[in-house]
Amino acid sequence: MSLQLPPLSLYIHIPWCIRKCPYCDFNSHAVKPGNNSEDLPEADYTAALIRDLDTELNYVQGREIETIFIGGGTPSLFSPQALQNILQGVAARSPLAANAEITMEANPGTFEQARFAGFLNAGVNRLSIGIQSFNDQHLQTLGRIHNSENAHHAVSAARQIGFSNINTDLMHGLPGQTPEQAMDDLRTAISLAPDHLSWYQLTIEPNTEFHSRPPRLPEDETLWDIQEQGQTLLAAHGYQQYEISAYSQPGRQARHNLNYWQFGDYIGIGAGAHGKLTLAGEGKILRRWKQRQPKGYMQAINPISGQQEIARDELPFEFMMNALRLHDGVSADLYTPATGMPLSQIEDQLQQLRHKGLLVADPQRIAPTEQGRLFLNDLLESFLAD
Repeated sequence: MSLQLPPLSLYIHIPWCIRKCPYCDFNSHAVKPGNNSEDLPEADYTAALIRDLDTELNYVQGREIETIFIGGGTPSLFSPQALQNILQGVAARSPLAANAEITMEANPGTFEQARFAGFLNAGVNRLSIGIQSFNDQHLQTLGRIHNSENAHHAVSAARQIGFSNINTDLMHGLPGQTPEQAMDDLRTAISLAPDHLSWYQLTIEPNTEFHSRPPRLPEDETLWDIQEQGQTLLAAHGYQQYEISAYSQPGRQARHNLNYWQFGDYIGIGAGAHGKLTLAGEGKILRRWKQRQPKGYMQAINPISGQQEIARDELPFEFMMNALRLHDGVSADLYTPATGMPLSQIEDQLQQLRHKGLLVADPQRIAPTEQGRLFLNDLLESFLAD
């Protein structure tokens, strides 16, 4: 299987937060914030991240790291100095692109806002602020610790401090939410002029409090109404939808996420972090993941919990599961170097899906039609291994 090395990204997971939200299924652990606390062991965890990175360096294979995403949990609980130490440790070990996009997730509480300038000075150049709603009642239902005023101030403060690339996370389809309330949230977000909006529907995931005690969510008809109104509103204000739940001003797409969706490589370091890595010389694509519990992760000499090669017959589905999330799909020329497989092997499926109106007719692109986006799961099933 002949593979080409794709672009490379780095994901850094910081697993602590002040409170575990009832909808959250990420690897996160609630703590009380505070420097040098046993609950928030910045120095020990930073050292563990660097050890973890050292085990991953073989997968760089001469490439620059083009994007970094620091997620969680709530990474902004860590001090700016800790973030600077982490990023300096990365830069000392692996080449970074001169224009590397370095994103950090942050919550709108005043505790984090006071550190925004320090994060910018540490090297973070893109801030992703987890607002979720501007409605205080809905924020309380979602278990968020900030209020609407905090959310407004966080975006304004980040801009004033000097962040020129800001994303806001916003949910819709919340318990008891009407279309009017969802549009109020969206209009408020737009008024703050973020460069990028992640606007996604609340879903109930296993192993969450909401799964154990499900709230009453809006009916499907209401959800559809919210989606249609929201997409119209976003487009009217210049936000282009380029992925299922991602909207940006021109040229402001999230480069890190684009690399995921275009089947690029990414190293994952941190408790529970996952990576996808191409071994071109061996004709393999691997998925790797790390120990989930922070204590065990920090104590491990090698924190790898598991590794699995993506089977050859699973590669078409794996590729499409990412590429078809994109509004405009990908160039057909990307398929063979990314998977090591000839496009002719899936040509029958592609032709059938074009005939059904689920893929665009252009043979130079693999992209869903509007109908295909509506029935994405059905579209993807065509690429499942027998």
